[in-house]
Amino acid sequence: MKAAVWLALAIAACGPGIKGGPTINNHSESELQPVSSPVVSADILSRDVLANEVGVKHILIGWKDLQDGRVDERASKRTKSDAETLVKQVLEQLKGGADFDAMMKQYSEDPGSAMSGRVYKVSPQAELVSEFKQLGMRLRPNEIGVVQSDYGFHIIKRVE
Repeated sequence: MKAAVWLALAIAACGPGIKGGPTINNHSESELQPVSSPVVSADILSRDVLANEVGVKHILIGWKDLQDGRVDERASKRTKSDAETLVKQVLEQLKGGADFDAMMKQYSEDPGSAMSGRVYKVSPQAELVSEFKQLGMRLRPNEIGVVQSDYGFHIIKRVE
């Protein structure tokens, strides 16, 4: 089978049809939402892009008033302020040496990766929300940062 056909099949199998994950929303790269929370990694977002393709894992933490309306049962009982507090607690545990994959299983509300530990490939062309891509491509290897999207707060770790 030709490489291009194989690649197209692989992309189709792993593309936007997968349930869950930080998929495309209606924001273009130039329409990123301003930083609206103290837990967002504004310092990392202000950097130049460090890589055009990276692999990341993330922990999604939502709250009841998100715009897309699809929230995890845990998030449906949480305010944005409660979510910020939880993000801070998770970050403290990660800084203290907690295993990222274990934290994903415990806290992430992303049905596409919470239990599987899935690595998302981030590039300018990736079908992911803009905020997720912007942070992912600015992270250093093994660095962790936080960004906010219509889905909630993404605690993202660059793994590749």
